[in-house]
Amino acid sequence: MENWKHAVLIGAAGTAAVLAIKGKGPAAFMVGSVGLAVLASEYPDEFARIRREMPSYLSKGTRYMDIAMKIGSKIEQFSENRAARAFEELGEY
Repeated sequence: MENWKHAVLIGAAGTAAVLAIKGKGPAAFMVGSVGLAVLASEYPDEFARIRREMPSYLSKGTRYMDIAMKIGSKIEQFSENRAARAFEELGEY
């Protein structure tokens, strides 16, 4: 990769990170897109492969989110039951 591409990529990543931290999401997205465009111009075959495999990545991500939501609901149920039992025990005294 040429030096100017390195500079653009690093600059875009750093600027996007700073903008995201400051809460300027749309600007961070635009600057990050410039960095990705430079990266895609250097590695077109890899980006084509990622684009072909995107549906499997999305299905795996969806499955992991479903698992995380189920775990979260179980934790919520457990904490509600525990709080109810503690309240009942206080009422016995």
